[in-house]
Amino acid sequence: MPKLAFKGKSDYLLIFENEEIISTIQPNCGVNEDPVTGSAHTTLVPYWSNVYGKSDFIAKQVSERGGILQCKLEGNRVEISGKAILYMKGEIYI
Repeated sequence: MPKLAFKGKSDYLLIFENEEIISTIQPNCGVNEDPVTGSAHTTLVPYWSNVYGKSDFIAKQVSERGGILQCKLEGNRVEISGKAILYMKGEIYI
């Protein structure tokens, strides 16, 4: 059971007591999860920035494949960086 719940722009932010609880959650909504969801961090970073009073974070996603992100709150935007694996390449002609 989450300690807190917030509605973001397009999804919800649930705050749990510890990482162990999160790592045992089994989603039942049928949505395939990305290894690391940068979009989720656009909600997480402003929340944690407000809690801790800082703008730079190293975030760990505890999904099956997981990953580490460097995140920085810049005004009303979140700058996200980290290692990635190229899975698609394309060209756009205008």
